[in-house]
Amino acid sequence: MSEIIKVEHLRYVYNAGMPDETAALDDVNFSIEEGDFVGVMGSTGSGKSTLIAHFNGLNRPTSGKIYVDGRDMWASGENLREFRFLVGLVMQYPEYQLFEETCRKDIAYGPRNMGLSEEEIDRRVREAAAFVGLTDELLDKSPFELSGGQKRRVAIAGVMAMRPKILVLDEPAAGLDPEGRDTILSQIKNYHEQTGITVVLVSHSMEDIAKYANRVLVMSHAKVAMYDTVEKVFARAPELLQLGLSVPQVTQVFLMLKAMGLDIDTDVYTMPYAVKTVLKAWNARHPDKAVPLPSVRAANGKGGAPDAS
Repeated sequence: MSEIIKVEHLRYVYNAGMPDETAALDDVNFSIEEGDFVGVMGSTGSGKSTLIAHFNGLNRPTSGKIYVDGRDMWASGENLREFRFLVGLVMQYPEYQLFEETCRKDIAYGPRNMGLSEEEIDRRVREAAAFVGLTDELLDKSPFELSGGQKRRVAIAGVMAMRPKILVLDEPAAGLDPEGRDTILSQIKNYHEQTGITVVLVSHSMEDIAKYANRVLVMSHAKVAMYDTVEKVFARAPELLQLGLSVPQVTQVFLMLKAMGLDIDTDVYTMPYAVKTVLKAWNARHPDKAVPLPSVRAANGKGGAPDAS
């Protein structure tokens, strides 16, 4: 796979030259491979939202470079508008940006701004609506008649309809009840799997990142503290806790078991893998009563649901 985003020595300063000058990002370096699902996490003020606003040009680096799809976004002669179609950015509470009289028109706004034909716009609206579970009946309603979760899905569909190569979401499930949260995140994961698009998800929920991402970027004090596969990052759970971050509850349980003297792996971050780890420990102690281990199906080999096999 090739790099779809590359960040080199990125620095971003708020209120430059003023007494309250603050470096929100300081010498940040990393790259994202095409097709990855990257979870971004960090405590409040760590630089997460500032970072992702660079990906489609909302923020301009104070210094350093941002490459998107192999091109320097801020190089002389580049068209910033093209990058904003390439990188779809869904900010927190995107439903507050809905303004058209029907959901259909709101989802069509981006594609229409791209200069597409009405036939192509209609095709994209229907496709995006299907990905987020919006029926034809809902498409013809005013977005202001919908529930909070439905409004959120309309806003996300509006970005999907532009068919970006990269979808960046800042807390897309913020403020929703557990059912609404699972619905939206599952639809985003399904969209990622069906299209092969690159997804960058900012979330305060370690459970969400553990469940949906295959790589994790941890920000702390304006710098990258960790960037690796999900299992390798959560294997460093004590360090995450020192950074003021939570870890999945199941990981905390296994850390406690380890502290109590049980010889058990602690790089556990989902329930299916927890079951497999416990059975593995049981079988090691009781070979005469061994229980077959379920296989765990996921991109990272640990995070998915048990296979039927």
